[in-house]
Amino acid sequence: MSESATRSDEASAREAEPAIALECTGLVHRFGETVAVDHLDLRINAGEVVGLLGPNGAGKTTTIRVLNTLLPVQEGSVRVFGLDVRRHATDVRRKLGYVPQQLSIEAALTGRQNVMWFARLFDVPRAERPARVDEALGAMDLLPVADRKAGTYSGGMIRRLELAQALVNHPPLLVLDEPTVGLDPIARAGVWERVRQMRADYGMTVLLTTHYMEEADELCDVVALMHRGRLRVTGSPAALRAEIGPDATLDDVFRKYAGADLADAEEQKGMRDVRRSRNTARKLG
Repeated sequence: MSESATRSDEASAREAEPAIALECTGLVHRFGETVAVDHLDLRINAGEVVGLLGPNGAGKTTTIRVLNTLLPVQEGSVRVFGLDVRRHATDVRRKLGYVPQQLSIEAALTGRQNVMWFARLFDVPRAERPARVDEALGAMDLLPVADRKAGTYSGGMIRRLELAQALVNHPPLLVLDEPTVGLDPIARAGVWERVRQMRADYGMTVLLTTHYMEEADELCDVVALMHRGRLRVTGSPAALRAEIGPDATLDDVFRKYAGADLADAEEQKGMRDVRRSRNTARKLG
């Protein structure tokens, strides 16, 4: 085979490889003596929906805050679409949409004003902002109530407003940290339906955390299960279930990799997260 043909084949192979949306290599993050994230290696291909699962205290939210540039990269590396989070934090933020566990709306502002504030925050060009805001509100079915104060919204509407905020800059990577906590089943279903639609419309990559295993099983192409700061297993929900048995559920997978000392972990590290979830649930109504 000629050298030029070999180079052509190599180029074709590279083009066939999926683009990498997120790559963590040897990521370590400590809070004092506590190792929250312990040499995490995680790779997410563009276009995937990936569930980062694990018990309270597993390191999920810390990982998300590092890749969101809210916490520093202490050891290892994190790249978002090839951009080093350490060196290109501003450019990384432009590629992200983020819905945190805690509510991020301002109740005294209207829905439209909340989304417009995020459009400015994400440096959406001034001339494009009104159309982008309406587009994001429309995608979440919130245009009819866009000029009402957000404090009058129901819990499901608030989460949809947060998704509109996260969508306004057309992010290629959407990060959702327990976005349905405190919602009733109908509101949860509505949030996830809109996430599916956003993925279909924009081809975005989605990284989510959830304690609802049925959500992860239904929505995710891949799940990555963390425990005590380490990544324990990664794979498609179907493949992980099949490893355990024909009637296994994702709950069974969760118990296999995190269940041996789950009770202790919950008791020692979980009460703060439980209280936070309850506070969020009360605010959502």
